[in-house]
Amino acid sequence: MRLFSGPATYDLSGKVVLITGGNGGIGGATAQELLRRKARVTIADLAADTPDRAARLHESNALGIVADVRRRDELAAAVAATVDRFGRLDVVIANAGLLPKAATLRTTPESDIETTLAVNVSGVVNTVDAALEHVMANRGQIVLMSSVFAFINGMGTIPYAMSKAAVEQLGRALRIELTDAGVSVLTAYFSLVDTDMIKTGVDEDPVVLELLGTLPTAMLKRVTPQSAATAIADGLERRKPRVVHPARWSVISAARGGVGLLLDKKLTTDRVVLDVLARLDRRGHPTPTTNSPSTNNPSTNNPSRKKIS
Repeated sequence: MRLFSGPATYDLSGKVVLITGGNGGIGGATAQELLRRKARVTIADLAADTPDRAARLHESNALGIVADVRRRDELAAAVAATVDRFGRLDVVIANAGLLPKAATLRTTPESDIETTLAVNVSGVVNTVDAALEHVMANRGQIVLMSSVFAFINGMGTIPYAMSKAAVEQLGRALRIELTDAGVSVLTAYFSLVDTDMIKTGVDEDPVVLELLGTLPTAMLKRVTPQSAATAIADGLERRKPRVVHPARWSVISAARGGVGLLLDKKLTTDRVVLDVLARLDRRGHPTPTTNSPSTNNPSTNNPSRKKIS
């Protein structure tokens, strides 16, 4: 099912696409959808079984490479392997990313902030840099994975929201810089996608669920990885500059200047929201008791990171 009307201007048949974080979630679904549309695909991922997963997708039109987006040399090797296998590279999708465990900024470990920005911002830049010359040579396309968190309040997940706002700015600027080269830049904004990251990072955290519960119900509708993949593929075929899914978020994005200010003001006086954030803060900095003066155990301040793929 196509999500966008209008004529296709970019035929994906025969095109070669590199997707980072391509083993599962949005990345895996996008690889499958592009293969269905007759593209050839390389998935680059940290998982050691990435080559085997790619082989299961398609025996000849899918290639799997183990690569860390924080390492430019590994991404350069992935690009070289792609060109060696398929003879070209037309599209790069910078999909790999991390979501740190929910916490207030005060209780977020420094390592979580550094790693989130290293993967979600520097990793995206590294991905684009590694593929750019080939994409330019073929007047191809770049896909950047932002989020609705680029324009809604990032309370409880500040490093992630910061990273997605940075990706949005990267997309806006690249779109102008690469105009004369004939390269399109598509920035994707999704809400809650029903992936393993949501199951482990949201559904298994009652405080996060309660915080999300303060938002309007319409904003919490989840989409499937398959529908997100269709949105990306449709956007590529039409060389769209942005994809927002579900579409209702387009209104919020367009009105973000006024709506954001009003929503932020409301949130600062919403006792339910502030109480939930206070509990989130205490989770990272437990209050010592007279019987246990050392309850501020460092292990409670080192939340695990969830992978988005």
